[in-house]
Amino acid sequence: MNLRIIAVGKIRERYIAEALEDFRKRLRPYFSLEELEVKAADGSNPAKAMAEESQRILKLIDAQDVVWLLERTGNAISSTELATILIQAADSGTARMTFVIAGTFGAAPRLADRAQFHWSLSPLTFLHEWTRAIVLEQLYRAAKIARNEPYHH
Repeated sequence: MNLRIIAVGKIRERYIAEALEDFRKRLRPYFSLEELEVKAADGSNPAKAMAEESQRILKLIDAQDVVWLLERTGNAISSTELATILIQAADSGTARMTFVIAGTFGAAPRLADRAQFHWSLSPLTFLHEWTRAIVLEQLYRAAKIARNEPYHH
């Protein structure tokens, strides 16, 4: 199964870029990973920015993609639950799971409606760059758990 992350904005901090690269390397033996960045819209009009960014993201999502939207108000799951979900998705023939990290103002309703699952990493609000690192780390952790390989549960 292929994993894809679509995120608004670029990684600016070197230390986060280094962490992302580390988790990409760790994840390679388990899953194919694709990461796409979409340009952040001008934030002077939040509703317009949200709509523009969501439209850019939607253009990158295929009809058969299973889409998870990262949202602070979404559903929290454990690392073990994530591992189980990834196994079930792969076993059911899911070709690609797409994880979406929307922009500063969130996802427009059309993008939110396209997501099959709204995933909350925490009730806390994280920088978008950190969210990307946490998602990659959790995907790696779930892959290790799924194969009964050592990793802190």
